[in-house]
Amino acid sequence: MADTIRVGIIGAGQIATHHMTKYKDIPQAKVVAVSDLFPEKIKTAKERFGIPDGYADFKELLRRDDIDAVDVCVHNNKHAPITIAALEAGKHVYCEKPMAGTYRDAEAMFKAAAKAKRKLSIQMTTLFSPESRAAKRLIDDGQLGKLYYARSFGYRRRGRPFVDGYGTANFVDKSICAGGALFDMGIYHIANILFLVGNPKVLTVTGATHQELDMYEERRKFSNFSVEEMGLGWVRLEGGISFDIEETWAVHHDGQEASKVLGSKGGIKLNPLTFFSSVADMPMSSTFDLSGSDTRWHSCFPKSVWYDSSQQHWVGALLGEVPLLPTHEFALNTALISEGIFMSTRLGREVTADEVRKGSVSTAIDPYTPEKVWK
Repeated sequence: MADTIRVGIIGAGQIATHHMTKYKDIPQAKVVAVSDLFPEKIKTAKERFGIPDGYADFKELLRRDDIDAVDVCVHNNKHAPITIAALEAGKHVYCEKPMAGTYRDAEAMFKAAAKAKRKLSIQMTTLFSPESRAAKRLIDDGQLGKLYYARSFGYRRRGRPFVDGYGTANFVDKSICAGGALFDMGIYHIANILFLVGNPKVLTVTGATHQELDMYEERRKFSNFSVEEMGLGWVRLEGGISFDIEETWAVHHDGQEASKVLGSKGGIKLNPLTFFSSVADMPMSSTFDLSGSDTRWHSCFPKSVWYDSSQQHWVGALLGEVPLLPTHEFALNTALISEGIFMSTRLGREVTADEVRKGSVSTAIDPYTPEKVWK
């Protein structure tokens, strides 16, 4: 592959703007085309980011043989059909999280990548944070000992898309987005924990979802708000690891918790990164100079730069600079857990991983379905 990765963006909305901004800061990446159903979004993206070409039909973009990779920035239930089409067209694919609306669709993407022998990466910002990278070093160095418990936590006091004033209505319509807080925020935190503990197999899932707080009624009706504002889960992982999950878009609480991993020799809290252990028979809590360490690693190990962000890593992997982290494996396991929470809520009981796999159905929709536009 050449020394520059030529990228095509599918979807030119809010998420795509974040992705295009990231590519602008990566010298080895060049966005050469963008596709969207709305001409005005194509025009804005081309002007703002200096993108040469735009297409109303994403399949026209896929027919270009000078594009190395495609970045999928559409709503969740469109991820699978567009990603699979791109893989089958011979493109490597970087897809916005979550991987898909259901485990069935995520698995179809996973298999399509293997069949096409193309790389598939899912956008997971949390894996590349300084705290996460340092936590992984501690775990891999054996500082925590045998891992036995983990907690994934995400919090907003009041930050539901659209009904609380930001984002579009499509973010809260289950037929388009498939899930709420669990998919918007939970994916990041669940996948990050799976990354830290080695992505073990899921055995069983117990969960519950809630939508309890008041919202502006006009916005509720227009958006067809049909997703959870709180998602809770308890997961049994292979290796004797217990894993609990709390994600909220809106809650009457102060959010004074954090994701964590506990082991027989030590434990970590992720934000801020704190290490808990015992020294000379005394309990100890310690913090780290992450900034100084990161500066030293970048100076002494130049390839550290390829782990600075999800997209930086993606480009580095396509260039052959570093091996690609298996984010699609973390994302597939995350899809299994999140769907297990939905299934457990519906059935009112614990479910096994096999039940989720067998019960999962596709929620993929026509990629050409237009968005709702709030007037």
